[in-house]
Amino acid sequence: MQKRKLGPVLEVSALGLGCMGMSHFYGPREDSASTATIHRAIDLGITFFDTADIYGPFTNEVSVGKALQDRRSDVVIATKFGNERKPDGTFIGVNGKPDYVRKACDDSLARLGIDYIDLYYQHRVDRTVPIEDTWGAMKELVDAGKVRHLGISEALP
Repeated sequence: MQKRKLGPVLEVSALGLGCMGMSHFYGPREDSASTATIHRAIDLGITFFDTADIYGPFTNEVSVGKALQDRRSDVVIATKFGNERKPDGTFIGVNGKPDYVRKACDDSLARLGIDYIDLYYQHRVDRTVPIEDTWGAMKELVDAGKVRHLGISEALP
């Protein structure tokens, strides 16, 4: 499998596996099939696995974390925050407040069952919060060792 660099340091497989559909949007969750898919992807050389707290909501990170539990050293785990939902799936809104960023990260770490997130990125930009405040909180997560790399998704001008 070819490799690609995301930024100057983070290296991942040229193909990654987006795990959203394993628990959300396309039908009911089937953890055994999802785990088998993730393990097969690793066997084929895929090292980059992407999830988000919103998927499920929250259940996708649990499933992905369990599937990768015994293969953590072989993979790059990416997860996202920013689309806030209630446990019943009700959409609350986009949230980039620093307290929420920190809580979302801690919750994702617990659900994934890992000590650090390889790539943590903002799923949507909260236009009510200065981006410097959101990213300041994200940098604190790096400084605390909870996150290794930062990113942003679907940012509009």
